Amino acid sequence: MHLLGPSLLLLEYLAFSGSVPWEFDHPNTLYTWEGACVWIPCTYRMPKSGKYLNGLILYHGYKYDEVSKEYRGTVLYNKTNTEEAPKDRRVEFLGDNRSNCTFRIDPVKVKDSGQLGLRMISGSDKWMEEIGLNVSETAPPPRIQLPPEIQELEEVTLTCSLNFACFGYQLQWSLKGPVVSSTSLTPKTVSTESKLTYQPQWTDHGKNLTCQLLDPDQRVLSEETVRLDVKHPPKEVITVIQNPGPIREGDEVTLSCIYNSSNPGVTEYIWNPQGTPQKSSSRLLKIPKVAWDTKPITCSACNTWCSQGLPVNLDVQYAPKDVKVLLISPGSEICSGDKVHLQCHFSSSRPTDVHFFWKKNGILLQEGRELRFDAISPEDAGSYNCLVNNSVGQSTSEAWMLQVLYAPRRLRVSVSPADGVTEGKKVVLTCQSDANPPVYEYSWFDWNNQSLHRYDQMLRLDPVKVQHSGTYRCRGTNRLGVGTSPPSTLTVYYSPETISRRAALGVGFCLAILLLVIWGVKFQRSWKRIRSRQELQENSSGQSFFVRNKKIRRAPLSEGPHSLGCYNPVMEDAISYAALRFPVGETDTQRTGDTEPSETQGLSLNMDDTVTYSVVQRRHVGDYENVTPAVPEDEGIHYSELVHFGVGERPPAEEGVDYVILKH
Repeated sequence: MHLLGPSLLLLEYLAFSGSVPWEFDHPNTLYTWEGACVWIPCTYRMPKSGKYLNGLILYHGYKYDEVSKEYRGTVLYNKTNTEEAPKDRRVEFLGDNRSNCTFRIDPVKVKDSGQLGLRMISGSDKWMEEIGLNVSETAPPPRIQLPPEIQELEEVTLTCSLNFACFGYQLQWSLKGPVVSSTSLTPKTVSTESKLTYQPQWTDHGKNLTCQLLDPDQRVLSEETVRLDVKHPPKEVITVIQNPGPIREGDEVTLSCIYNSSNPGVTEYIWNPQGTPQKSSSRLLKIPKVAWDTKPITCSACNTWCSQGLPVNLDVQYAPKDVKVLLISPGSEICSGDKVHLQCHFSSSRPTDVHFFWKKNGILLQEGRELRFDAISPEDAGSYNCLVNNSVGQSTSEAWMLQVLYAPRRLRVSVSPADGVTEGKKVVLTCQSDANPPVYEYSWFDWNNQSLHRYDQMLRLDPVKVQHSGTYRCRGTNRLGVGTSPPSTLTVYYSPETISRRAALGVGFCLAILLLVIWGVKFQRSWKRIRSRQELQENSSGQSFFVRNKKIRRAPLSEGPHSLGCYNPVMEDAISYAALRFPVGETDTQRTGDTEPSETQGLSLNMDDTVTYSVVQRRHVGDYENVTPAVPEDEGIHYSELVHFGVGERPPAEEGVDYVILKH
């Protein structure tokens, strides 16, 4: 019931108020004693609706009153927006109205033990937080923490701590040594701690170790004592060569293991002549035939724990051992342009006069222990080996891979299946690059340096169009930089179907142009012909004339020697006319020279001295002037007969009138 009570009250309070829970961080229980002080480190977070803390009350031994719906108890501290009224002068509030709710009580009393209630108010939001306080009559003893095992000459750290923190109180050790003291006052931990760094000796085994708690007046309030159990190997173990002197490969060597003291006593010895431990109950070791690669030999005298003596180097002639490559600088990854320092390292060699060599990818590079690059480049990456030799032999390190990080470079765009392709097919443009680390983002640009908003390594054009022809560039990015490729040209040709369609369209267009040209030529020739006839009429002599019938019937005129009838062309869409020349003896030739040559004259020059016909289409009555119809009209074509009307010598004419009979 004691545990369920606060929970039920909390649930009842939440249901009644509808508040969002507050968040607090503080130690569940604080420990102190009569007359000391206590710090209560505390942080809080108000609900979202609250901005500032309006009121704070610290209760001791509080209870919830069901009648008044309020908490009752001893008020140690009370603070509102307008005033701060601590009920107990020992209580000091060290927090603020936003997130810190730290208190200090100095001094504390035994009667302060119990539950403290921290009542928080922010507007309509309220909360009660419970904090445990344990006050004893006297100071509790500190706790000493020892490592699981303490060995001689192995540095250990001893810890003395107390779940209490108040300024002026400290912890003190009975042993001398570097001490680091610390006080923790956080919502997670309240403690005072002292760490002693200690290197035990074998003589310290069985001694008492004490940690004391001192008050500000340096009085001992409490202490804790433990007994040291130093697990040390036999003291001053050494290996002695029974036959000192130069040792060569194949010699017999006798060694002896000696120690000064041991706790507990030695039960066995361990030798390692070839790097492999060999246990023995005898302190003597015989090597019948020493190898050239014998390592320094050590002897371990063992009880529960083993103590190893200093190694004894037999100084056997052998080649260098444990050769490896060390990266001196830089300390982390290597980027292009960095200064790089490699060192060839080996553990031992007999004789010590050695020479160093470097190989890159199996090819001898240079001599010397150090290998430096003032400005390393990607081409320097590869597998490196360090070689060390002496008069006995040579040893080679394991391959050390030198990786150089650099921004994208040597970018180029490859086109598949080819740079020239027919439209309608699939084309893939691939951005090839050299980068370490690899490129994580690609960008594509067209011939206008416009981004295509494609970010993959491959740019797919499916189906490809003629409009895709042009130059393309790509850009690669890794965490070290950006690289751009030179432009690569893609040519897309028309397909046979497109060429056929365009050729048919071109031929049709050409035919249309040709028809327009032919029509224009014909129209021009017709126009020129009409113009030439008009000019002929205008340039002819007065003996030739052109008569238009205005559709006005005129009275018949008396026929004379030169009277004639002429067709009225107004009845047709085009103009019809007749050019008639009058033969007047020898002057005909002269008249001909007075006028422009006409189409009719041109024709008469090539005709015989016979009859010339002038064909006239039949028209309706009234279409001819100066002619009165005397006989019924005949159907069909009518013509006039001109006798000996042309060039050359004419027969004598009868006196009278030459005439033209127009029949219609």
